[in-house]
Amino acid sequence: MSLSILRLLALASLATSLASCAATPTATAPDKVPVTANLERQYIIEHVLIPTPDGAQIAALIVRKRTATQVPLTSLLNFTIYARDDWSLEDAVQMAAHGYAGVVAYTRGKGDGHSPAPVTPYVYDGGDAATVIEWLAKQPWSDGRVGMFSGSYNGFTQWAAAKHHPAALKAIATNATNAPGIDTPMQGGVFQSFIYPWPFYTTDTQGLDDKTYGDKDRWENLKRTWYRSGRPYRDLDKIDGTPNPIFDTWLAHPDYDSYWQKLIPYGHEFADIDLPVFVQTGYYDGGMVGALYYLEEHYKYRPNADHRLLVGPYHHTAMQTGVRPSIDGYQVDQAALINLKEVRLAWFDHVFRGAPMPEILSDRINFQVMGANTWRHVATLDAMANQKRRFYLSGERDGDGLQFSEKPGEKTPPVLVVDLADRSDLDSAPPPGVPDMRHAQVFRTEPLKSPLEIDGLFQAHLELVTNKHDVDIAVNFYEEQADGTYLDLASYLGRASYMQDRTRRHLLQPGTPQVLSFQSQTLTARQLKPGSRIVAVVGVPKSPYAQINYGTGRDVSSESIADAGEPLRIQWSAGSYFELGTRQ
Repeated sequence: MSLSILRLLALASLATSLASCAATPTATAPDKVPVTANLERQYIIEHVLIPTPDGAQIAALIVRKRTATQVPLTSLLNFTIYARDDWSLEDAVQMAAHGYAGVVAYTRGKGDGHSPAPVTPYVYDGGDAATVIEWLAKQPWSDGRVGMFSGSYNGFTQWAAAKHHPAALKAIATNATNAPGIDTPMQGGVFQSFIYPWPFYTTDTQGLDDKTYGDKDRWENLKRTWYRSGRPYRDLDKIDGTPNPIFDTWLAHPDYDSYWQKLIPYGHEFADIDLPVFVQTGYYDGGMVGALYYLEEHYKYRPNADHRLLVGPYHHTAMQTGVRPSIDGYQVDQAALINLKEVRLAWFDHVFRGAPMPEILSDRINFQVMGANTWRHVATLDAMANQKRRFYLSGERDGDGLQFSEKPGEKTPPVLVVDLADRSDLDSAPPPGVPDMRHAQVFRTEPLKSPLEIDGLFQAHLELVTNKHDVDIAVNFYEEQADGTYLDLASYLGRASYMQDRTRRHLLQPGTPQVLSFQSQTLTARQLKPGSRIVAVVGVPKSPYAQINYGTGRDVSSESIADAGEPLRIQWSAGSYFELGTRQ
């Protein structure tokens, strides 16, 4: 699917991967997986309950090679809310087969575990994972060292554990890493509806509630009913008819406040994370937003951090399910068709066994350039590009869109007008493969005369006047090839009042010129073809798939269609631009 103006439909894949990336049969409890005689001959397989200081019990699965019983083992731990022993056994056996103790532990109250309170995502995982780590280090077969692995929600648990600094934790290997409060349930301060059914899936039972989560008609109808009705966003559970207290708790914390800050390292706490970190993400991965957040914050507060990024044309579950030969209309370069699990194991061998660093991780930022069939290795995100090019918004027409200019133009773009009370677009959608250009303005460059490599993040400097106290902005960049095919580049979704400070809102002054500055939340590396154009869709999110910011300045979750008032108007100035990194 081509990226929409919100990138929200694509982010539904993030919800699927938050569901451990697999379609599964209905499960109400984490049934024990029958262990074959062959596995029993090769491995010692243990189900244990690990007590926490406050009276909970953490269910864990431990797998060790029988031939390694006399050798102290490093443990590789996946701490997860997805209580499915078949998934867990596969993960643990893979690590045990490579000579480690493979361990999977569940969020308190999941599996056979016990919790004094209802199962709650995020809240206890950091401390509980730290408890499991220290318990593993004290086992008679352990060498006292623990690494962590896995991705999405299970990537969050690694950073949550690192926040508690268990002495035995020596390395983390994350992929498509979830950062609560940063990429879900809101991104840039904008709550997204794809995550709404996820609490039912993960907390209704000790296992996973696939039946409820998989009722796609229910969730699609809920979004459409809410959008059509114009009711406040916090009424979603009332419209559905089933309480969703976890989602409601999230809505009660629209700022990145102490509720979110206590879950993962925050601010200067990143300076104390002295572990080696490996992170894998992809240009087609909704989890890139969280992965880059951790990386940038770690570098910001600990500039010498041993934190290595591997990024290519990969989807959210590529580490689990393998690299696809094609994705969203793009035929993946041969150079990118690698075994990501083998890279991760080789990195663990470097950290724990002194093996050479995998060549593909030869620097801190390791990225595959789409269309060029090559990898590049640089020390910083900024070094991905060696030049910067500015593209100014102009009012010059280009077919049904507007032109980008490489210098400020004399003609300002026309006013962008969005009627936030209009629901006539409920059943309208662009053709397959075409970006959603509703409620947006589209800016294009002239066709390229020669290949152009675009690398890294984009920067935005938008000068505007609006008639509202707040506005949500979505920006999506594409390569529009000569044949009309669109290929994704980088994107941004955010609320203007949080661009300066995600911890509290700074409202806009209607009718007053102001500047919004931000950088993309995803990055790209693509060699654009001659004849292609660089296209940006710059607009306002208004769909069934996210909050609608009506611009009153009140809590957006409490606003309704009655607050829409006059249509939203945004006038960009000719000094507004985007800056893209290029490489010659």
